[in-house]
Amino acid sequence: MASMILETIITSVDEQGNVHVTPFGIRMENNLVVISPYKPSATLNNILATKCAVMNLTDDVRVFAAAFARRQAWEVLPTDHVLGFRLANTLAHKELKLIKVEDHPLRPKLFLEVAHAEQHHAFQGFNRAQAAVVELSILASRLERLPKEKVMTERAYLQIAIDKTAGGRELEAWAWLVDKIDSFYAEQTNSEGTMYA
Repeated sequence: MASMILETIITSVDEQGNVHVTPFGIRMENNLVVISPYKPSATLNNILATKCAVMNLTDDVRVFAAAFARRQAWEVLPTDHVLGFRLANTLAHKELKLIKVEDHPLRPKLFLEVAHAEQHHAFQGFNRAQAAVVELSILASRLERLPKEKVMTERAYLQIAIDKTAGGRELEAWAWLVDKIDSFYAEQTNSEGTMYA
């Protein structure tokens, strides 16, 4: 049985203290947070260098969308128990310390223990539009690897949840992603003379 993946925002810093914010699917194994960043990646480099990271649990899906749409949709605050930053507007965060690395040519597994956890806001309930934005964010991160037809078909289906249940934050995030996807395919058309398929 596959282990459950939780969609989070991971914040990490490089050795100069520059913060990196990115969506990340994590797993829990024996009370440890497990993430598997691709090689190369800023998240991998930062965690290996500083031996820590911060996991943010947020229902503001603009953060997910902004990371892929190259927008700025977050503020950060310094953490107290590890070197790093957390999202200022997050439901909860966990400050993590690296304790083990399982190397791999493509995606090493990083095992991190929770050094500190804090709840900031109450969870208000599930929203289908939020899930739709997260799903489209994942698709937007894989445009170079997925057929255009698949992306556009799934986008049309996810649009139903947006139309029925989205609030202002979800609509803003959705618009950013739609713009990113449309711009990507427009650039493919301009550079290749044919539609990207």
